[in-house]
Amino acid sequence: MLELIDIHKTYENKPLLSGISFTVEAGETVCLLGASGSGKSTLLRIIAGLERPESGQVLWNGTDLASVPVHQRNFGLVFQDYALFPHLTVAENVAFGLKMQNLPPEEIKLRVTGSLEQVSLSRFADRHVTDLSGGEQQRVALARALAPRPRLLMFDEPLGALDRALRDHLLGELRGILHDSSIPAIYVTHDQEEAFAIADRIALLHDGQIVQSGTPADVFARPASGWVADFLGLGNVIEGKWLGGGRVETSLGVLEVDWGMEASRGESVALLIRPECVKLIENGIGLKGRVADVLFQKNGFRVTLENGLYFYTPAPPQVGEELSFALEAECLG
Repeated sequence: MLELIDIHKTYENKPLLSGISFTVEAGETVCLLGASGSGKSTLLRIIAGLERPESGQVLWNGTDLASVPVHQRNFGLVFQDYALFPHLTVAENVAFGLKMQNLPPEEIKLRVTGSLEQVSLSRFADRHVTDLSGGEQQRVALARALAPRPRLLMFDEPLGALDRALRDHLLGELRGILHDSSIPAIYVTHDQEEAFAIADRIALLHDGQIVQSGTPADVFARPASGWVADFLGLGNVIEGKWLGGGRVETSLGVLEVDWGMEASRGESVALLIRPECVKLIENGIGLKGRVADVLFQKNGFRVTLENGLYFYTPAPPQVGEELSFALEAECLG
């Protein structure tokens, strides 16, 4: 098990990581999700031993890794840019790290063969990596990381250079490989859809801290703050003032919410209005808004009102049309 305890790191005299603590259990894939510059890649480098934290500990099964050099940690790294050797064949790229470990030739051959089978590239063993597509090169990078039989795999935006269709395809394959191998993994990305597709558990980084951690289903259903809901694209996030009695004053008017936490009258709160919770009303009673934009998407039309509220409908209204609607809001604190 990997355990990080109170990791701190600064960059250009400004806090980058402030008290990061989390664990990765056996066979678990944890996704570090956050915007660019949130410290995700730096955290990976600290775990790998490529950088040192100013304070805090990185433990493996209770053993502090501070004095353990990179090559002795037995952690595999997969990068966005593949980092393959262009003058070598696929098999030679996969074998490179094994040769550095001075393994017997027969053992190297067996591991290269097995790793290429795991990523469905056995027939490409003798090709040069420059003759492969981007998706195939990323599979080679994964095979190279798997060959030394690492006790932890780390992925730093590994699919960022690929198009959406190929990325979706490789995500499914990668998730299957990780589950079949039972190797624990840390997966870094800024892409919300990617995180939800690959992770057993998501840790969201913001302002140098983990602001929420949980399963994809839990994070989606119960965002911990307005920032989390907005970053994940869960719906409309609006600010309001708590009036008491389940009422919040907002730019849309006074809204009734199901409030399950303590709050003082006049306290600022954030509300999440998911698109599916906006219901059009034909008789004209309710909240009103004028259509500012209509955008076709594969499951219907995204309608944005002049007040910024958006939702989806199967049929498009006209730009400039006034709509009446009711809505349900979640209070985020």
